[in-house]
Amino acid sequence: MPFLGKDWRSPGWSWTKTEHGWKRIFLYGHELDDNREIDLKGLCNDNNENLFVGDVCELATTKRKKDLDNNNTKSQFIFVDKWICVHNRSTKERHVYSTLGEALNRLDFSSAIQDLRRFNYVAKLFQLIARSQLTSLSGAAQKNYFNILEKIVRKVLDDHYNPRLVKDLLQDLSLTLHNLTIHFGRCVLVGNVNIWLCRLETIHKWKQQVNNLQIPEQMCDGMTFNDLPLHMQNKILCELSDAYDIINVGQAMPALHSLSEDRILWRKLCHFHFSDKQFCRDLVLSNSEKVDWKLMFFTLKKHYPMKEQYGDTLHFCKNCNILFWKDPHLALLFKDCGHPCTANDPDSCLIPISPQHFIDLFKS
Repeated sequence: MPFLGKDWRSPGWSWTKTEHGWKRIFLYGHELDDNREIDLKGLCNDNNENLFVGDVCELATTKRKKDLDNNNTKSQFIFVDKWICVHNRSTKERHVYSTLGEALNRLDFSSAIQDLRRFNYVAKLFQLIARSQLTSLSGAAQKNYFNILEKIVRKVLDDHYNPRLVKDLLQDLSLTLHNLTIHFGRCVLVGNVNIWLCRLETIHKWKQQVNNLQIPEQMCDGMTFNDLPLHMQNKILCELSDAYDIINVGQAMPALHSLSEDRILWRKLCHFHFSDKQFCRDLVLSNSEKVDWKLMFFTLKKHYPMKEQYGDTLHFCKNCNILFWKDPHLALLFKDCGHPCTANDPDSCLIPISPQHFIDLFKS
């Protein structure tokens, strides 16, 4: 079988091929073969690559690049491949494993937030990371996390898209950082505690900007929502899976208040998010002995998790153990499954990954 790990001959050393096999080149003039020494003139020749100097220069260049990335807080991690192979443990053939921070750097979340189908998914994922996984990220991954978070806030301020979700994200992140910096200190955070205090101030500033966001009234000369027939308005409200969106529609216009209080609408919403078993345990009746479906929904919401719905999610290939973004346009035009899959039928091996499932993939 092919060897999938790093070079077993200790990567980073210089090797040369001889008639007896591969021999390592030593820096202190040891012999490569019996009665044969290293030709230093040949190694220093301009036509040949200087193995020793090349290794030193490569290490120095890598170190300078790493220092530059660490000092530049706006640096982004750019990878040609928009997928990551998930390995939770090392084996004899593969001495590597994947982390949550590596996935955060490798997967293109900066471009994902520009897609409205993926925005809610990324925001929810970042909220879960802020609640429990922030300290598990490396220093570079934490920088990348806050860079992408800044883009999320900027998109909400510019496009006025789903500010309530970002408010909850900033609130959870602010609470987590406050507990870590005040109660625990620098022992659980990567970097100076003063840097985290500055980030905490930045988050509070973002929260104020989002809270003070004023969505301007759009002037439209064409058909509006009020111009639609009553049954079409009701059908549109039935397609909303968020209860707060339904309440906000009812508060926007007095004519829509009665539609937002419709019993059938809230009954469908309850059946969408919860099961029949949960209904039997927490049945809420009104004064007329009828089920108050709106009150029923918020009662069930306190005890059970709601069904999550996203326009697009990350996908996981069970055959390759690869996590990736699936582009439906490339899949239709070029039959590109989004990653180098070896299965005969790649679509049968794909499963959508929820934000919580994404976190669980990298738990040891």
